[in-house]
Amino acid sequence: MLASHILRKYDPAQWGGTETAVQRLVQGLQHHGISSLVHAPYCASDTDADPLRDAGATVRRYKAFVPVAGISAAQREALVSWGGNLFSFELFWQLRTSGADVMHSHALNRIAGISLMAARSRGVPHAITLHGGALDIPEEVNTQLTAPLKGGFEWGKALGALVSSRRVLEKTDAIFTCNPKEAALLQQKYPRQRVIVQPHSVPAALYAIEHRTAALQAFPQIAGRDLIVKVARLDPAKNLPWLVRQMPAIKRRHPRAMLVLIGAGTTQSVVDELHREISRLGLANDVLLTGGLPSGSAELIGLIQYARMFVLSSTAEPFGIVILEAWAAGTPVLSSRTSGAASLIDHGRTGLLYDLDQSAGFHSGIDTLMMNNDVHLQICAEALERVRRDFDVPSIAGRVARVYAELIEAKKMKGAKKSTPAPQPLLAAKIP
Repeated sequence: MLASHILRKYDPAQWGGTETAVQRLVQGLQHHGISSLVHAPYCASDTDADPLRDAGATVRRYKAFVPVAGISAAQREALVSWGGNLFSFELFWQLRTSGADVMHSHALNRIAGISLMAARSRGVPHAITLHGGALDIPEEVNTQLTAPLKGGFEWGKALGALVSSRRVLEKTDAIFTCNPKEAALLQQKYPRQRVIVQPHSVPAALYAIEHRTAALQAFPQIAGRDLIVKVARLDPAKNLPWLVRQMPAIKRRHPRAMLVLIGAGTTQSVVDELHREISRLGLANDVLLTGGLPSGSAELIGLIQYARMFVLSSTAEPFGIVILEAWAAGTPVLSSRTSGAASLIDHGRTGLLYDLDQSAGFHSGIDTLMMNNDVHLQICAEALERVRRDFDVPSIAGRVARVYAELIEAKKMKGAKKSTPAPQPLLAAKIP
């Protein structure tokens, strides 16, 4: 079987959760006899690195654009990096001739509309994974996502109408979502649709290999420090400046604490704000911005292993694949109470949760994981057991493979019914 995976963005220099999830899905599907073809826009980064290709996928690039006039280059770059509603004329023909048995969009809106139209034209099933959510998104995040459009004229609405981009969720054959809350909202809005809660996965054995020495060699300034680590692209929904502003209070209670932010700077305004806050608060020696580190690299894994705790401060996180990575590395997680984190973490057993509007809960969690070794060890042990049991790469991908097979079979049966001639009505015999 051949599966086409459609992405709205793929830049190895700006690696994030979606890319990690697709990479592991590609790897896992190979265990079930499924080859993967990834379709992604051309990117500006000049790099030979291609983790999806290394994972076994064939990667094809297509031309895409942001159909918005009157915005700056910086606004356009922000739209491409996180949340821009792109369009491509080339993608349809690329998918039309791909030979795929199933098409799987990892994006919404116009890109999903194009892939659905291509799937329908070939008579193959189509699925969508909602990596960033669709209905379970806080209003403030929606505002941030559309901020780069300010002052511009979005002339692409007609293109969206051409591919029925607003109706892809009601027309696609299956919707994969990462958490039960999103699934419930989707099922309520689209009662006839097949909605599947599909968690992401982690190669737990890889994260169990000892890499602390590699982290120390790459970042010698962490020696002797109690690391608070976060892995995330530097974009607004990750709420990183808020985390930096908590550091002075943390330092007063835990002088050896150091905040380590691992991730590429996908949004320049966030990068600038982080540097301003670090300078304003005098935290140059207490906050380390590593930039993006390759997925699964020794330096990345080593930093997570070295950490006293792993934190998330996101305002929205439909899943949180980094939680699985921290668990697999043996590091406890303290997370804001997003839908993804709340569906994964059993508070007090496999991690700790807090509300962003109540910073006292955050600081209480910091103190617990810094000072209470018994709780620290218990959480690590419970989380490690769960990630090894429930989130292995081949078994998670196997669920997707089964859905693919069922969708393909349903299409065949539907096609067979259409091709079967309708029975002719029996003529009544004439009575002489």
